[in-house]
Amino acid sequence: MSKIAVYPGSFDPITMGHVDIINRMSPLYDQVIVLVAESSQKSALFTLEERKVLIEKSLSHLKNVKVDFFKGLTTDYMKKHNAQVIVRGLRAVVDFEYEMTMANMNKKIAPEIETLLVFASPEYYYISSRGVKELAFNGGALTDLVPDVVIDAMAKKLKK
Repeated sequence: MSKIAVYPGSFDPITMGHVDIINRMSPLYDQVIVLVAESSQKSALFTLEERKVLIEKSLSHLKNVKVDFFKGLTTDYMKKHNAQVIVRGLRAVVDFEYEMTMANMNKKIAPEIETLLVFASPEYYYISSRGVKELAFNGGALTDLVPDVVIDAMAKKLKK
């Protein structure tokens, strides 16, 4: 059986922190699926399709990474795709409580699925999609915060 990990998130937009975690997880699994979620609690800058394309371009160097999107429970998606591990990134202590709650909820509804919490690398721990959008909206430089393809896409999106 293939070892498949799913890294769910809104990725609006994908950041260098996300790319770092995926780069680090890719050698550990036969396949890593980046699962783009539509959150009812967040207003998105990019559509699901736009996010999928940006992620694919940002991760084109990784041959075992697939990008998909799904509306519904991550655990349902995982069962459908025979995935065993949910990967979640941790930046700061504030992330821990939320991620622990989600991991325990997922364990309750799908005991066969494990959650792997991965600490952000020190050079990326402060980067968030929300912070990147705020910086972009106010004309700040995004170099080293997001992949170049995202910088270009955000510039085009914000000119509209």
